[in-house]
Formats: sequence, structure tokens, C-alpha cells
Amino acid sequence: MTLNILVTGGAGFIGSHTCVALVEAGFTPLVVDNLCNADADALVRAAEVTRSRQPLVFWRGDVRDGALLDRIFATYPVHAVVHFAGLKSVGESVAQPIGYYDCNVQGSLSLVSAMQRAGVHRLIFSSSATVYGQPERSPVCETAALQPCSPYGQSKLFVERLLTDLAHADARWRIASLRYFNPAGAHPSGLLGERTSGTPNNLVPVLCKVASSASEKLTVHGGDYPTPDGTCVRDYVHVMDVAEGHIAALRHLEAGAGASTFNLGVGRGTSVLELVRAFASACGMEVRHAIGPRRAGDAAAYWADVERMRTATGWIARRTIADICGDAWRWQQSQQPALAAAA
Repeated sequence: MTLNILVTGGAGFIGSHTCVALVEAGFTPLVVDNLCNADADALVRAAEVTRSRQPLVFWRGDVRDGALLDRIFATYPVHAVVHFAGLKSVGESVAQPIGYYDCNVQGSLSLVSAMQRAGVHRLIFSSSATVYGQPERSPVCETAALQPCSPYGQSKLFVERLLTDLAHADARWRIASLRYFNPAGAHPSGLLGERTSGTPNNLVPVLCKVASSASEKLTVHGGDYPTPDGTCVRDYVHVMDVAEGHIAALRHLEAGAGASTFNLGVGRGTSVLELVRAFASACGMEVRHAIGPRRAGDAAAYWADVERMRTATGWIARRTIADICGDAWRWQQSQQPALAAAA
């Protein structure tokens, strides 16, 4: 029998790709998602990618619903939980801090309480590099100062500290918090990718939108930073590398108890203009762009130190910027008929 892994927020961008990685690694994902920023169709696509004969087990519900979680744990033997469920927009969190603390912090507290009641003590937590705020130097290691600049980042850090306290109090817990840098791309099949509504927040979906439109143009926020080409530098990591990082972390939990934190990134930076050129190469056309003013709060450059993850688990990011752009564009092209029909 395969081991059941409960995946909260499993219909989201990273969650759905991680479901694919779980199936391919021999696990059985069980998904709970309230679909507030996801689409159940992603789970249909994930099953198609993995050629699963049966649809993924799915409950539409909220992790703050303790009774629902109790029913799930009572119905299925759960080996571990991968916790993605939460709100994720930095800007929105500034405008709606109560909602972010309620969903991200209270939701996590509800989940670990239900796990405790069920006797399930293995957890992978979806954290974020936003816990570092604006790092003073790169590469950024896990021991760098933690000074998030938004309620979103604060909520992630609060949950990390909650989980650390939990592991200190009860030696049965085995927890890994994964701090993502900039996940991007799509499954190479073109069947699964990032669904966005309205104006995308992240650069690669924006590039997809610009390349698909005759009228769109990318505004590059600042061209006078102290970087090689004047634009911001970030660590872009392929979503399938991130997904596989969760498999590596799950296997690492078997090594012993306690709470650990790991960066998930490539370990080097790519500037905005470098990414624009790579995307233009992937889609075979010019990506229209113009340099605009700096955006408040943007750091010039930061990227991950990934040595701790490599040493502990053997995981490294294997895919390139060209892979990110090519896979994202393949996904975007697969969506064109649906987007045209919805227009």
C-alpha cells in the first residue's frame, strides 16, 4: 500500500504540481482546498499528467474547519501533511491584515490541532523567503535576520515559530518549513500550470500575458539598481523543482524528530531583463517592455543559499531559466482557446 499524504491547498499552483510529484514518487495525495485562489480543474489535470486511473481524492473545505479535518483523519490513515493552504498576496495582506492572520495563522493552528488529535506528527509547511524581508546580502542563508515587511510575511514567520515551539514541546513531531524564493514555470507537458485571474502578481505570468497580447507591455520597475543591468535580481526556481523539494523533505523527516527550515531556490540570481530575454527566446517573439520608476519596497538583489537543503536531503534545483520560460509559454499556449472563449 502507498502512504497517504494530506495536501492542504493542493489545488493551487505549487500544491497541484506537488501532487504530481507525490504520485510519481509512489505516494497517494489526499487534497483539501477551499478553492478561494485555486481551481479544482488543476486536480483533473494533475491526474491526467500522472495518467492516474482514478481522480485525486478531494474535499472542498477550509483548514479552519476542525470537524472536516477530523473526518478526513478518521477516514484515511494519513502518514504526513503538506500544508500549502493560505492567502499569498503581499499587497493584499497590507490592506487586509486581519484576513491574512485569520487564514494563515489560525488555519495552521487548526490543522496542527487536528493532526495532534489524530496522532499524525509529520508536517511540511509551505513558507516563503518573504520572512527575510529585505536581506542585507546574498546569498541568503537560513540563519539570516528574519524581518518580514508585510502581514503576509509576518504570518509565515509566526507559523514557523509556532511549529518550532510545537516540536520543542513534543518530541513526536517531525516538521520541515520550506522557504520558497520565486517559484515559476509549469509542468513540461503543458497540461498543468499557474492559473491567474485579473492582473498577475508574479513576473513570469505577466510575461505570458504580454507575449499573448498585441496591446500589453511589461513595465520594468526600475532600471537604476546597483546590479549588472540596473534591474532587480531574484532567484527564480522551477515549480517542478519546488515540488520535488517536498518529496526530498518528506523523506528527510524519517531521519529524526524536530523542526527544520530550508531554503528552496536555485542559488543564483537572474535579473528582470535577463528573464525578459530568456522568455523572448522561448516564445520566439519580442516581449514589449519599458523601464518605469522603482517600486516601493523592492530590494535590488537577493538569492538563496541552498547548501543546507542539499546537504540534508540531496535536493538541488535541476531546471534552468530556459526551462521555466519554455514550460510557462507551453502552458500559456495550451490555455489560449479557453481564454478566447471566456473573452
